[in-house]
Amino acid sequence: MDAIDHKILMQLQANAKQNTKEIAGKVGLSVTPTYERIKKLEQQDIIKSYVALLDRNKIGKKLIAYCQVTLVQQQKKLADSFKSEMRLLPEVMECHEVSGNFDYLLKIAVDDIAGFHLFINQKLSIIDGISTIHTSFVLDSVKDSTAYSL
Repeated sequence: MDAIDHKILMQLQANAKQNTKEIAGKVGLSVTPTYERIKKLEQQDIIKSYVALLDRNKIGKKLIAYCQVTLVQQQKKLADSFKSEMRLLPEVMECHEVSGNFDYLLKIAVDDIAGFHLFINQKLSIIDGISTIHTSFVLDSVKDSTAYSL
C-alpha cells in the first residue's frame, strides 16, 4: 500500500457511500485508477465490508457494558467452545481474547439495565467454563470511532 491507498481508505472510512468519482477527486487520481485501487484493496481483504454505522441510542441500545470474563481453565476445547458461544450472542458486539488478569473482554450492547440483567442471567452466566464475570458500565463516551489511523 502506498500513500494514495491510505488516502482512499481514509475517505472510505469517513464515508463509504462516496462514489468513485468523489473519492478520485479527493485523492488526486482519475476515476479508473481509483476504481482499480479500491477493487484491489477489496480483493486483498484490506477492505473487509461496507456497513452502516447506527446511532445506538436511536435504536434503543442505550446501555454499553464491558465484561471481563475468566474461564475456569486454560484449555483449547473450553476456549473454542466459549468463542463459538460468543459468536451466537447478538448482544456481544466485540469479543477479544486478552492477556492479563482475565481471559476475554466483551463489549455488550443492550436496551437498558433490565436487558443487561436478562443477558447475564439467561445467556452469559449459563455458558460452561466461565469462572468469573466482572462488569463495567459506560457512563459517557468521550471518543467512539471506527476509523483506523493510517
